[in-house]
Amino acid sequence: MLRAAIIFFVLALISILLGAYGIAGLSMEIGKILLTVFLILALISFVVSLVTGKKQTLT
Repeated sequence: MLRAAIIFFVLALISILLGAYGIAGLSMEIGKILLTVFLILALISFVVSLVTGKKQTLT
């Protein structure tokens, strides 16, 4: 999800350079929404792991 948000931000920057302001604005809004959802899910995951006390192991 974070990767998709970054891709939309890059698409917005390219669109601004090419003069397509409508596409740039739309891409920026989608990127902001995806980034917000990612941050909310990351925060929920962090809080749940603190509450349950389970530690993730790297394999």
